[in-house]
Amino acid sequence: MNINLRLITSGLAIVGTSLGINLLNAFSSVELLNPVTLGRASHQALAQDVEEDVNVRVYQAASPAVVSIEAGDGNGSGTIISPDGLILTNAHVVAGARTVQVILPDGTKLQGDVVAFGEAGLDLAAVQLRGQRNLPTVPIADPASVAVGQRAFAIGNPFGQFQGTFTTGIVSRIDSNRGLIQTDTAINPGNSGGPLLNSRGELIGVNSAIFSPRGAGGNIGIGFAISVDRVQPFLTAVRDGTAPRTAQQSPMLAGGQPAQRITPNTPIVGQLSQESGILPADNSYFNAYTFEGKAGQQVVIEMTSSELDAYLILLAPDGRDVAQDDDGGGGSDARLVTSLPADGTYTVLANTYRAGQTGRYNIRLTTGGNRLER
Repeated sequence: MNINLRLITSGLAIVGTSLGINLLNAFSSVELLNPVTLGRASHQALAQDVEEDVNVRVYQAASPAVVSIEAGDGNGSGTIISPDGLILTNAHVVAGARTVQVILPDGTKLQGDVVAFGEAGLDLAAVQLRGQRNLPTVPIADPASVAVGQRAFAIGNPFGQFQGTFTTGIVSRIDSNRGLIQTDTAINPGNSGGPLLNSRGELIGVNSAIFSPRGAGGNIGIGFAISVDRVQPFLTAVRDGTAPRTAQQSPMLAGGQPAQRITPNTPIVGQLSQESGILPADNSYFNAYTFEGKAGQQVVIEMTSSELDAYLILLAPDGRDVAQDDDGGGGSDARLVTSLPADGTYTVLANTYRAGQTGRYNIRLTTGGNRLER
C-alpha cells in the first residue's frame, strides 16, 4: 500500500519578470491594440476580479470563527458554530483531553471543555468555551448543496504555526457511503478540525486527513473532510446530550466495526471482509484493535495470513501515524517493531497491501520488548 493517511522564493519575481518580457515580445503592436484581444483580456480580468472578491468575502466572513486548539503536545483547528462558544473539531485533535486551550483569531486564549465525541470512531468532537456569548459563528450548509466541482475553501492553523491560513480548491469527489468529501484544497497537519467551506462561507465539511505517499513531505492535493451530512446528526446529539462524552475508540476516519481490544501475548484470529472498515485513501479493508501503551514501551505486532498480503498500521492516541509495515514478517506477512511515543490508547489496523483483498489472518501483540516466538 505504501501510504500514510495523515490524521501538511525570491526567484519567483525574477521568473515572473522574465516571463512578462517574453509575452510582451510575442505580440505585435497590432495584436496589442486589437479590440478582440482587448475584449478577451477585459473578460479575463473581470473573471479574476470576481474570483478574488469571492475569496476575500469568504475569508472575511468565516475566519473570525475559526480557532486554533492546543491539547497537550498536539494542536489543530476548530470552528465556532454557536454564539456561546460551541466549537466543532476532530476527535483526534482532542482525544485524551478533558480541557484544551482555544486561541481566537485575535490571539485571545480561552479555556475549553471537551464535551462530546462522535460515535463508532467518527472523527468529530465538540468543545465548549466557558462564559462566552455573542461570538462569531460559521453557518452549516445544506448537505444537498454540496457537489463535485464546486469551489471549496479551508481555513486553519497548518503545522500549528500559521493560524488563519486560507487555501482554495474544489470538491474533487464525494464518498456518500463513508461520509467523506475529497478536496484538492491544500490542508496540512494542524488544519485538522478546521472547516471546509463553500463560496457562501458555509461549512460543508470538517478537514480530517490527507493522503500522502511514503516519502512525500506534505499535501499533494488529496485531502479528506468529514461531510456535513455526518456533522449535522453529531451536532444534534451534542445538543440533546446523547453524544458520547469520551472517545469510544481511537478516532478512525472511515469508521467500520468498533475496535476490538487486543491482549498482549494472546493471538487473535480475524477476517477482512466487506463488513470491515475501508481506508478512504486506497479503498483497502481494515479491522481495528486497541491496547493501552506507555511512553517508551517497545511493542511487537505481527500479522500473518495465507489468504492476503498483510499490512499493519499503528496509530497513536491522538490519531497520528506511528509506524507501518508491509513484509517485515517475511513473505507477505507483516511485523512491526517500535517504541511508543506517549501514554494512552493505541490503535492497530490490520490492513492489506492492495485494495479489495479479503481473507483470514492472525494478529498478535507483544509488549515490553519481548520478541515473538516464530
